[in-house]
Amino acid sequence: MRFMVIVKASPETEAGVLPSEQVLAEMGKYNEQLVKAGIMLAGEGLHASSKGARVKFSGPKRTVIDGPFAESKELIAGFWIWRAKSLAEAIEWAKRCPNPTGEESELEIRQIFEAEDFGEAFTPELREQEERLRAQAQQQQ
Repeated sequence: MRFMVIVKASPETEAGVLPSEQVLAEMGKYNEQLVKAGIMLAGEGLHASSKGARVKFSGPKRTVIDGPFAESKELIAGFWIWRAKSLAEAIEWAKRCPNPTGEESELEIRQIFEAEDFGEAFTPELREQEERLRAQAQQQQ
């Protein structure tokens, strides 16, 4: 099973406050443990929402909303993609995480859909297309 582990933003991360050397070192050690255990597939930190935008869909209409966005509790400061045997295992790894901001922090763990989750709607043609696109994206990295 794959999971996205979302690091929730804080007022500090939204203000552009970067992690300290100590937090970066602790996260580096933690990420190393995740990789050695075969858990971590990817992970990145994100700039504050003031450097971002949203595209809102309303039927065929598209509206662009420039950041910053209100309510930092609902925003994302970073993420990991993990492979774990279960949600329980992902939770155990998350509990070992150094505090991402050094202050009040929260991680959200969400399971990623796999092809088999879509059942018959994900036809052999769509599966082939998905596999081809994933292979192409992998080559571009």
